[in-house]
Amino acid sequence: MAVSKTISHPFLLLLVLIAHTVMLLLVALSFGFTTEVLKIGCYILTADLVGSIVLQFVHRESCTVDTVMLLVMGMSTIYQSCFGGLQFALRHFLFGIGAFIMCQISYLLVRNPYRAEKLKPLWYICFFLLVGAIFALTGSRGIWIDLGFITLQPSEFVKPVFVLIAASSISTQLHKKTLWGIHFVPDNLMLILCTVVIAGLQWYCRDLGSLPTFVAVAGCGMLLRFYYLREKMSFRLIVFLAVCAVGAGIAAWNLAPAYVQERLHTNIWADMSGSGYQQVKALVAIAEGGWFGKGAGNGTLHNVAASNTDIVFSSICEEWGLFTGMMTVILVLFLPMSMLAVPPRSYYHSGLAIGVAAVIMVQMTLNIFGSCNLIPFTGVTLPFISQGGSSMLSCGILAGFLKAAQAPVLTQKKKAAA
Repeated sequence: MAVSKTISHPFLLLLVLIAHTVMLLLVALSFGFTTEVLKIGCYILTADLVGSIVLQFVHRESCTVDTVMLLVMGMSTIYQSCFGGLQFALRHFLFGIGAFIMCQISYLLVRNPYRAEKLKPLWYICFFLLVGAIFALTGSRGIWIDLGFITLQPSEFVKPVFVLIAASSISTQLHKKTLWGIHFVPDNLMLILCTVVIAGLQWYCRDLGSLPTFVAVAGCGMLLRFYYLREKMSFRLIVFLAVCAVGAGIAAWNLAPAYVQERLHTNIWADMSGSGYQQVKALVAIAEGGWFGKGAGNGTLHNVAASNTDIVFSSICEEWGLFTGMMTVILVLFLPMSMLAVPPRSYYHSGLAIGVAAVIMVQMTLNIFGSCNLIPFTGVTLPFISQGGSSMLSCGILAGFLKAAQAPVLTQKKKAAA
């Protein structure tokens, strides 16, 4: 077993180097071996080598997440450097390094589930501080904090904090309270409260596109709480919850703000120069790219707003082809899927891994399906691929949770004898 792990780790890193080298050669076919191409190659391959050296000092069991991050971050930097021309995406590259660092920090923070769960009051404080920052610092019902030299989106950092809040264990669920004859678990009530606060915040900020992500995390958290205790749900309760879900969906559909209603009922082909402009251009770009694309830098979608963020999947498909776009999606999905190869060994880490999987999968679904006009356009980013500082750092934190679930420290300090 130990031999296979020793062999597999360098082999994976070799695959990363080969994948990036092939992509750089394809870029060179479009632009020639220019100074900018060599510059991009030096940065990407140097980051691979440095990252591989760093990974030699961490647990072998946790290298899967880091290796996939190196692969995906290098690919996304090459994508971002070629959209509509060739210019090294230095900002995206630096935030990718930041995401890698945040991954290591969050891994160290939560690898011990006993300590991490004891810090839950701190997660609640962070949650409400971020919510307060959105109200106080973002301006008129906005979601961005403009510091002049950089803009931050606090709502992106709410996601990893909310995943920490949604994670739980059996010991927490057994800690019940009684009020007015009603038995309840404080941890569960706090999860419901935070979910309601997020829904209100998203409504206030006119940014309902991210709400399904938070609802998915909360739903997974509540389902795991039932699973941990092997609670049997009665048929009446199941019917009641189903009716409530349908009712909430109908109410949300009918009571959605005007801008959401416009997206829900817009025929993009009848309004190609108006509200359907982005989706039409995104669909045309995918069609024109075909299976293997027009070639790096030969696309035209870069002239459309949010081409490297909200509809980045279409930009990749136009220049690199649908096949490459689909492979990129599979690689990003491999991050949450990695927990199937190395299952979490604690209930708390299971909650973290499921929460991260919910965030990544829901965001990818919203982004790609929105670009393909399968659902209304939401404007959420594609994890690790879209350009964006706050989103990239948030994804790095989430990746650290997955890493902790793969290589946990399952030791609890023994209480001193009285």
